[in-house]
Amino acid sequence: MKKKYQNAFFIFGLVLLALMITQLDFKQVWEGLQHAGYWFVAVLVLWFFLYFFNTTAWYIIIRSTSPKPKFSYMWLYKVMVSGFALNYATPGGLMGGEPYRIMELSPYIGTEKASSSVILHTMTHIFSHFWFWLISVVLFIITEPLTPLMIGLLTAVTAFCILGIWFFMKGYQKGLANRAFALLSHIPGAKKWARRFIDNHHDELDNIDHQIAALHKQNPHTFWGALTLELSCRFLSAFEIFFILLVIMPSANYFQCVLILAFTSLFANLLFFMPLQIGGREGGFMMSASGLALTTSAGIFVALIVRLRELFWTALGLLLIKVGKTKRHV
Repeated sequence: MKKKYQNAFFIFGLVLLALMITQLDFKQVWEGLQHAGYWFVAVLVLWFFLYFFNTTAWYIIIRSTSPKPKFSYMWLYKVMVSGFALNYATPGGLMGGEPYRIMELSPYIGTEKASSSVILHTMTHIFSHFWFWLISVVLFIITEPLTPLMIGLLTAVTAFCILGIWFFMKGYQKGLANRAFALLSHIPGAKKWARRFIDNHHDELDNIDHQIAALHKQNPHTFWGALTLELSCRFLSAFEIFFILLVIMPSANYFQCVLILAFTSLFANLLFFMPLQIGGREGGFMMSASGLALTTSAGIFVALIVRLRELFWTALGLLLIKVGKTKRHV
C-alpha cells in the first residue's frame, strides 16, 4: 500500500476515535474499571485470541487460491486487527476496514484475488452472524419462558435469519460483487459512484464473482472451515459478557450471555451506520438484559466495559497500521 493511503487510513481512524472518546463520561469509566478489576484485563486478553479465529478463517480462504502467499500469518493478524479497528470507527462499518485490507493484501496476491478473499471472508463473517442468531432463537426457546410478545419477536428474527442465509447462499453460488454494487447503484448519494465503478470495472467484478463461486464449489472444506471458525468465534465471544457479569453476579449463566450477545449484536447491526454503534449497542444490552430478567444496572455495566474494550482494540488496531513495512506494488 502506498504510504499516503496508509497515512490517510491512520489519520481518519484517529480523528473518529478521538471523537468517540470525547463522548465518554470519564468518571463513569474510572468507576467501571475499578469495579471490573482484573476481569477487564481478561476481556482484553480474550479478544487477543478471538482475532486469531478471524485471521485463520481469512488465511485459509487466501491459501485456497494462493497456496504460497509471500507474507507471514502474524502480518495478516495485524492487518485483520487494523481492519476491524477501522470498521469499528467508521460510520457504515465496511467502508473502512475492507478497502484497507484489500489495499494491504493486493501487492502480495494481486488486486482481484485480494478483493475476492476479503469479500468472501466478510461474507462468511456476516453469514456466521445469521447462523448465530438463528441458533440463539432455538437456545432461547429451550432455556427461557415464552410470552406472546417473545413468540412474535422470535418469529420475526427467525424469518430475518432464514432470509439472510438464503441471500448469502445465493451469493456464494453466483458471487456477490456485482450484486453489491448493483444495490449501491440504487442508494441515494452512492448511485452515481457505484454505476461509474460498475462501468469502469465490469470485467474485474465478473472475475471476482467467478472466484467466489469457484471457491464455494471447488473447495467446500475451505468454505465450511472458515464458517466454523467464524461461528465458533461468535459463541466464544460470549465469554466476554460472562466475565463481566461475574463481577456483579457470581451466579452468571453462560447461556444467558450467549442470548444477550445475540440480541445485542442483532440490534447493533441494524444500526450499522453509526460509528461503534454508539447508543445502539448500549440500548441492545439494556433491552436484552431486561428481557432475561437481569437488572438495568447490569446491562449498563456490561455495555460500558464492552465499549472500553472496543476503544482499546480500536486504538491498538489503528497504531498497528503504522507498524511493520508495507509492500508496494511493483
